[in-house]
Amino acid sequence: MARRKASFALCLIETMALVAFLRGVNVGGNKTFRPSILAKELAEFDVVNVGAAGTFVVRGKVSPAKLRAEILRRLQFKAEIMICRGQDLIDLQHSEPFRNLPDKDVRPFVCVMQKTPTNLPRLPLVRPEGDKWEVKLLRVVGVCVLAVWRRQGKGMLYPNEVVEKTFGQPATTRSWNTIVSVCKFLEK
Repeated sequence: MARRKASFALCLIETMALVAFLRGVNVGGNKTFRPSILAKELAEFDVVNVGAAGTFVVRGKVSPAKLRAEILRRLQFKAEIMICRGQDLIDLQHSEPFRNLPDKDVRPFVCVMQKTPTNLPRLPLVRPEGDKWEVKLLRVVGVCVLAVWRRQGKGMLYPNEVVEKTFGQPATTRSWNTIVSVCKFLEK
């Protein structure tokens, strides 16, 4: 019975759209590759490239483990890959988490972690603390951390740094506009 349930769960996972986020690629000449070419190489899984930062919508049938292996096999370097269910991002978008941003100088981001954290800090969490904050972590939804960023002075602190330090695991960050674009491909 347990084996049948596990098999059914695996079938469900393989039929869901996935989104893969590569961490630290195509930034400052580091770990460069052409995402559009990788998407073509993964055509059997109906992969769509979204932008140049290593964001892929995967609409075909594939498990997260197989997808990760297929991407890594085609890259010329080691990369960390965060994978989440497409439906989770659609649900997140429909919840309109950034609809009431108080300040036009605040930019919304989503940080995607390797796995759902087991221990959550008290939120919202601001860094640095005080009126000159640059990063504010607002909410955690599964593997996603909703954050806002604002530039304050010469120092530059980014959401990814704060998320990785706070949760003790790798993460990669995309703008809210990228997540909205991802959802458009998922809903086609």
